Amino acid sequence: MKFFDRWRANSRRDDVDDATESQFFTTGFHDAEVATSEGVVQWPQRAAEIGATKLARSAAGQRLVELWQQDKYMAGLTPADMDHCVKYFHFYSVRSNADLITQGETGSFMVVLLRGSVAVDRLQPWGDRLRLTEVRAGSMLGEMSLVDAAPRWSYCTTLTDSEIAVLEAGDLDRMIGQDPAVACRLIGSLARRLSLRLRKLSARVAATTPGG
Repeated sequence: MKFFDRWRANSRRDDVDDATESQFFTTGFHDAEVATSEGVVQWPQRAAEIGATKLARSAAGQRLVELWQQDKYMAGLTPADMDHCVKYFHFYSVRSNADLITQGETGSFMVVLLRGSVAVDRLQPWGDRLRLTEVRAGSMLGEMSLVDAAPRWSYCTTLTDSEIAVLEAGDLDRMIGQDPAVACRLIGSLARRLSLRLRKLSARVAATTPGG
């Protein structure tokens, strides 16, 4: 409900401001539980911290399309939709042992892994990282925080030299303004992924609960 409440609230705000483009995702971070807007980690800041290097859009964009064509959760996107989406992403190579995402931060971007592998770890109260999973090419990371502007739940750290596609909140807003039908189908695909993830988590919790 939080997602749609924010959508309605920001739609009313856009009507008042007579905005020409959607600002749904970027304004969502104004309500995040951080002291100032400077508390939100933007991708350029993270890219500088980890020494990410830009990749040519043509080859990396084609790699993204190829991965999505093999992904059943992206089946709502047509080949033309995928080509439209590519122009809103940014593409980078990243060295191994780089934290793409840090637990507890508020980040305004999501990542699609194009090549390599990434560890998803959760920091424990006693200081150790618990390995939750390792993901491969095609996996999406950080999309939940992009949607709800809540703090990141885990660390996402490259295990190998990797290539990634990054979608920032501002670019998703730009897509809504310029290619609304494509944006709607992309957001629907993200919602299906998030639903599956929550169902798997619920099943895991039920399996470990006495009497479950």
